[in-house]
Amino acid sequence: MKELFSLAALVLTFVIFIPYIRSIRAGRTKPHMFSWIIWGLGTFVVFLAQLAGGGGIGAWPIGVSGLITFYVAWLAWSRRADTTITRSDWIFFLIALTAIPAWVVTADPLWAVVILTTVDLAGFGPTYRTAWVNPHTERAGFYALAALRNVFVVLALEAYSFTTVLFPTAVAVVSLLLAGLIVVRRSA
Repeated sequence: MKELFSLAALVLTFVIFIPYIRSIRAGRTKPHMFSWIIWGLGTFVVFLAQLAGGGGIGAWPIGVSGLITFYVAWLAWSRRADTTITRSDWIFFLIALTAIPAWVVTADPLWAVVILTTVDLAGFGPTYRTAWVNPHTERAGFYALAALRNVFVVLALEAYSFTTVLFPTAVAVVSLLLAGLIVVRRSA
């Protein structure tokens, strides 16, 4: 059953990202580049921490998502989407970089996951700002499906602990809230 949940999460990862990437290429979506850099770094390190924490097959959709997220960051940069980088963006990026040394020093992947989950959630800040000011530059469906995908990730995990569950659960909640914000702001 875990394999089916992992497969569902992987399929949803591609279902989510393919239209999003097409929308970026067409110029309809203008993601915040730095959010996606922070998310890519965080997501991929969380994938490694989940593997170390026994997440098994349930961690793989997070790893694939991390790689695709780096690609979205590159697209945002190359298409000159929202490349505004503030001092707080740099602070969040530097905090994200502390996750690996924290993991090494404590010998516990949970610390990396806690740091990266916090930074990942903070990385939503520029995207929330963009969605508030210009809600038509982001896709609500993308974030709603991302929330659902993370539910499948949690169901697919082979071991449940804070190390394996914290990140996908937190990202699911914040993604769902962002989707709601986009819908509300578009109708305002």
